[in-house]
Amino acid sequence: MMSWPAVLTPPDDLLTELRSARPTEGALPESWLSQWESVWLPLAGWLAKKNNGAHQPLIVGVHGGQGSGKSTLSCALRDIYRIAFNWNVVVISIDDLYLSHAERITLGQTVHPLLKTRGVPGTHDVRLGMQLFDQLKELKQGETLFFPAFDKASDDRLPEPEWHSVTGPVDMIIFEGWCVGCQPEGDVSLATPINELEASEDGDGSWRRWVNQQLTGDYSRWYGMLDELIMLKVPDMAAVLRWRSQQETENKARARGTTDRSFDEAALIRFIQHYERLTRNALGTLPEQASLVLNINQAHEVDDVMAGGKAS
Repeated sequence: MMSWPAVLTPPDDLLTELRSARPTEGALPESWLSQWESVWLPLAGWLAKKNNGAHQPLIVGVHGGQGSGKSTLSCALRDIYRIAFNWNVVVISIDDLYLSHAERITLGQTVHPLLKTRGVPGTHDVRLGMQLFDQLKELKQGETLFFPAFDKASDDRLPEPEWHSVTGPVDMIIFEGWCVGCQPEGDVSLATPINELEASEDGDGSWRRWVNQQLTGDYSRWYGMLDELIMLKVPDMAAVLRWRSQQETENKARARGTTDRSFDEAALIRFIQHYERLTRNALGTLPEQASLVLNINQAHEVDDVMAGGKAS
């Protein structure tokens, strides 16, 4: 039977307060709502305890393969804390910090053609992301900060009038994304292509080495700003493809841009291959870098909860 890790058990008084903020139907998938008492309530209590003792807003990273439920969890936590404690929780998706379509075209022309495709390290505005964390932590009462919004269907950053905004002060920052917390690989593992994309379009390995180098530089400093890291551990790449396909339909329905650059099935399969190397590496390395690991099964339910290597 699944049990919550003892080292991360929150105090009973926090759990009592949080029970009144149980998400309503639709806020979480039905299968996740059935796990409220065993998974999501103690998770919310553990993070709340961490935040209560912090001098500044806690920065919580949420990592997971595409379609694992990162955005769903992050927004649910935001709403739970607003209801229970009246906290102002900001959710930042790493997707909103993608470089613009034009900037990635330039990367593709000057570094490697595969960098025209969003997603891998090197296709985000990392320095803006670090600046955003600093600004949010210092945001005063009544001050408003605007930050980018990205439209996946048009594959581009939205114009500034459509950006996100937050008014201070901020009580917690949740930073979610498929490569949040990802670690670089060793040279030996980089040498051999792992899929058709790498074999046919990165035969010399220059793209994957460049991406790997990004993780040793600014991305490492960016991820170093996280106070806690939660990992939603996907079962395999087949599940990622299946769940990401479902997301593509949703992205098209929510499109806000004027250009449609969404994927058909063949394009989506190719797209996922850009992510495969780092996703596979994360499955092996990130449990030691995370505070909490939630195993997501093929039915998209949590079937195990473990304290990660950085649990405290």
